[in-house]
Amino acid sequence: MSQTLEQTKPSQAQDTFPEVAEQGLTTAQVQQLVQQGKTNAVKDETSRSLADIVRANVFTLFNGIIFTAMVLVLITGSWKDAVFGFVIIINTGIGIVTELRAKHTLDKLSILVASDYMVRRDGKDIAVSHNDIVLGDLMWLRSGEQVPADATVLETWGLELDESMITGESRTVRKSVGDTVYSGSTAVSGMALTRITAVGAHSYAAELTAQAKVYKKNISDLNRGINTILKFMTFLVVPLCVLLICTQMNTVGGWAHAFETGQWRQAVVSSVAGVVGMVPEGLVLLTSLNFALAAIRLARKSTLVQDLDSVETLARVDSLNLDKTGTITDGGIAFGSIVALDPADFAVSTAVHSSDFRQPDMAAIRQALMDLAHEENPNGTGLAVLEGLGEQGVKPTVVDHRVPFSSARKWSAIGYDTPVMGIDDSRGVWYMGAPEVLLSALDGDYSKLLEQVNEHANQGNRVLLIMHVRPTSDDALAQRIEADPQIDKTAQPVALVLCSERIRSDAEATLAWFREQGVRCRIISGDNPVTVGAIAAKVRLTGDTKPVAMDARELPSDVHELAQTLEHVDVLGRVLPEQKKAIVQALHTGQHVVAMTGDGVNDTLAIKEADLGIAMGNAAPATKAVAEVVLVNSKFSHLPDVVARGRQVMANMERVASLFLVKTIYSALISFGVVLTAIPYPYLPRHISYIGALTIGAPAFLLALAPNTRRYIPGFLRRVFAFALPCGIATALAVLLAAWFIPDWMGWHVDTNAVDRMSLRSICACVLLFMGMLVLARVARPLNSWRGLLVLGFAAAAAIGISIPFISQFFELHWPTGAVILPAVMAVIAAGILFALSVWLVPKVLPQLFAAVSYVRRTYHRLISRK
Repeated sequence: MSQTLEQTKPSQAQDTFPEVAEQGLTTAQVQQLVQQGKTNAVKDETSRSLADIVRANVFTLFNGIIFTAMVLVLITGSWKDAVFGFVIIINTGIGIVTELRAKHTLDKLSILVASDYMVRRDGKDIAVSHNDIVLGDLMWLRSGEQVPADATVLETWGLELDESMITGESRTVRKSVGDTVYSGSTAVSGMALTRITAVGAHSYAAELTAQAKVYKKNISDLNRGINTILKFMTFLVVPLCVLLICTQMNTVGGWAHAFETGQWRQAVVSSVAGVVGMVPEGLVLLTSLNFALAAIRLARKSTLVQDLDSVETLARVDSLNLDKTGTITDGGIAFGSIVALDPADFAVSTAVHSSDFRQPDMAAIRQALMDLAHEENPNGTGLAVLEGLGEQGVKPTVVDHRVPFSSARKWSAIGYDTPVMGIDDSRGVWYMGAPEVLLSALDGDYSKLLEQVNEHANQGNRVLLIMHVRPTSDDALAQRIEADPQIDKTAQPVALVLCSERIRSDAEATLAWFREQGVRCRIISGDNPVTVGAIAAKVRLTGDTKPVAMDARELPSDVHELAQTLEHVDVLGRVLPEQKKAIVQALHTGQHVVAMTGDGVNDTLAIKEADLGIAMGNAAPATKAVAEVVLVNSKFSHLPDVVARGRQVMANMERVASLFLVKTIYSALISFGVVLTAIPYPYLPRHISYIGALTIGAPAFLLALAPNTRRYIPGFLRRVFAFALPCGIATALAVLLAAWFIPDWMGWHVDTNAVDRMSLRSICACVLLFMGMLVLARVARPLNSWRGLLVLGFAAAAAIGISIPFISQFFELHWPTGAVILPAVMAVIAAGILFALSVWLVPKVLPQLFAAVSYVRRTYHRLISRK
């Protein structure tokens, strides 16, 4: 088997490297460049620092309110009434631990295998680490290596790069002398001598990802609603707390008497009871717990959630942008089939009569194709052919003559002097390459054949043409072609070779799930739109309808026009990194919640811009750093689990958030009632801690774990408020009525008599517990399942707890006895009636109230706009 110099150099280069004239930098020059900081070292932070994580979870508005209230209670010495402060520790701890766990996992994923690179210095080839490469270095780039810094090709021996991480193009690229290679690309075959032109933060990939380095904190609709409540309560709490303290001081005989007797402590504790009740601390805690549980469950399925709030975004996604390479396809090429050609389907060369043409046996074509692909350094297509034919039992043989593939020629050739494997049709010269290039060298009309080629290409195939020249009396033909590579004009097109990108086996089923869930999927790629559109059709991106494909170069630049165009487009090809970001921004103008998947540096800007960035586990470190979700094993089929888990958490959280807002509403109303009527606060902070835990916190946590796949729709606060308002009004009225009328009925002196005050608080606590159970039963509907048992179980737990001496004494909760039983029963009956009336009446009034508020808001905005 004869080989050309072009074949032998790469294999030799792996060990000894070819002789070149360049000597490279001297040791003194390298030291000077190192001192100037022109090395390839770059600070690559993959996630937030520990300090950032702690700061974000500790210094929150919620923690500030609860901490202040806890300090006030501790100053009084009543540490039992400060148990609500543990919520700060639990809530903060969950957030920090979960994010640290995500950071640890991400950092492990992002560690690149330390590789040494061969550079030429002082005329010698030496190995240096990635960070020790300096500007101007002569570097050998070999097959399998990732380009560490931008460089220019000085000499090449068949270098071929995979630039999909940078450009999104899945096709490998042959590099010639003078071409630029960018950091982040990977050499898939051949080798080259290059000169480093940009290092560290100045390289192309580093400059592209610099825009994505800033951490982006998601604010969920749920947290936004909670923050709205907290902000409102902040304005309300301070003046109300002052008023409550003044009121409670007066109930114990005034300021002077309170400080003389020490009863100021009880006044402060009572005031804090009103303040703490208004803060939905359990809702904040439950949100963190459920987000954390969702993250843990997803982690078991090799899905890393880096930002807990992104769980809520999962539930709202209605537009999913998919990067083709790495998501729909796995980046590899698969051998498809060989299509034999009939000479009658096209005009033959005028140099030879058509009767002289004879179709070779298919066995001969397969053997020739195997040997054509079996080069020293086959490209991706060649490797796919070798794998595909190898599975069919075809093995490579020794060829007598070879012209290796060249990116400049776009074809390769082999020659057999004798029959191969006993196949007489195998003798002669065989060509393989780009159809348009090979046919352009022949005489005759091959337009019909080119139409056939285009038809296969439009179906998403990569098409190669095989041509054959039968042996003639001139046996030196193959030798001449090897010495002077030319296409013989008498060559006969005999077959088309069809290859395609390897589609993930789970792609079609996953896309079908998203269609059923009402999520609009679009494929965005740097490849040819026709090819991408054909792949989209194969995976049934749009179901039974044909997906609409478009060249991104034709997209309008105006964001609003782009948004309108995108509504009618399913596939976009030739998309630049900046355009991917613009596409996300355009979808945002249409009020879409956008998720973006990707694995390359070219996807980083769009992933950061999207509401939810999803990176593959094999993605570039910068891409994983800005994504909220990382599919560790790069399986597209895990996305439905991700979205379904988010929907479960959020749909259930909306249900149980009503429980917490009820407490906020009745606590605020009770506080106002206490201030206006100057009565002692009807219960203690420890009462609300016990009752809230059994009627809100614990049952809400269990309800939040129930299966639910309903897509979350924005408007959480309004829907929850509509549910909570009637329940909160009824509860507040029930407690206030008991606090107002029972002392007069029973002749109690709650201002001065501690026993009377304790009896009234016990009745009010029982009313509050009863109303809490009614609210829980309403939230848990339907009750003809495990939900009914849940309500009964917590009602029993509350009753049993009060009956246990230790719990009863710690929380100062006692069942009414003796003469207190009658007013307690009457108060509970009245509370039930109030609850029924409020639940029936308030929903009828709320629509008018919301309409009035909306009208006032619209009128206000119109007046402002006129000014």
